[in-house]
Amino acid sequence: MKLVEVTPKNVLQETFFCIKNTKIQGFKDKEAWFKKRYKEGLRIKILKNEHDKMLGFIEYVPASKAWRPIDAENYMFIHCTYIYSKKERQKGYGAMMIEDAEKDAKAQGMDGICVMTSKGGWLADKSLFEKNGFKEIATKDRFELLAKTWTKGAKPPQFYDWSQQQKKYKGWHLVYADQCPWNEKSASALLNVAMDYGIDLKVSKINTVQQAKKAPSGFGVFNLLYNGKLLDDHYLSATRFKNILREELSSK
Repeated sequence: MKLVEVTPKNVLQETFFCIKNTKIQGFKDKEAWFKKRYKEGLRIKILKNEHDKMLGFIEYVPASKAWRPIDAENYMFIHCTYIYSKKERQKGYGAMMIEDAEKDAKAQGMDGICVMTSKGGWLADKSLFEKNGFKEIATKDRFELLAKTWTKGAKPPQFYDWSQQQKKYKGWHLVYADQCPWNEKSASALLNVAMDYGIDLKVSKINTVQQAKKAPSGFGVFNLLYNGKLLDDHYLSATRFKNILREELSSK
């Protein structure tokens, strides 16, 4: 097993694991985003076997630069980690990737490492991290915040209150970032559905880490809202959006 670091120089060869087609817009957007974030310390590493087959990946970043609504000074933060095949899980590969991120955090003199988890979409279950020494320190909505600290007296990470951010969005809004390469495809699909239904869906991008930390949801990088209410917090299909529209419009 080996961990291969993705860099701005080899990204077209290694890809991002979760998206491999370098021709589509989602990849191009993630690539542009990644090149900027790489300078800020963000790292993506792909786990490969002896046959050079990709099995999983991890993306982590200094928590001060994390694109999630968390306050965790001098911690490393894991954005995403994933083992694709179920038959490859429970073999310690997740632990291998987490340990690599932890080693990097210690080398940079950080106080610990943290992660957001959820039973819902697009985030790992907390059990993986609890098995590797993380402790749950906060919960909000469907999310848990877990941390592993090795510096005595270090300030524990905490959530920002993303619920307060929701109130400023009047009408229909989709607010997303290029941290997830599948957001662009979803945004296009939702915009087309909105036009079919005669809905004025205002679409805007999160372009800075400061904006991401003030996002109106826990996941942060995808936010569908209507009149101050969060309707969904991860990328969704046109069909799912149609169902949401029907529910909201019928309740008027």
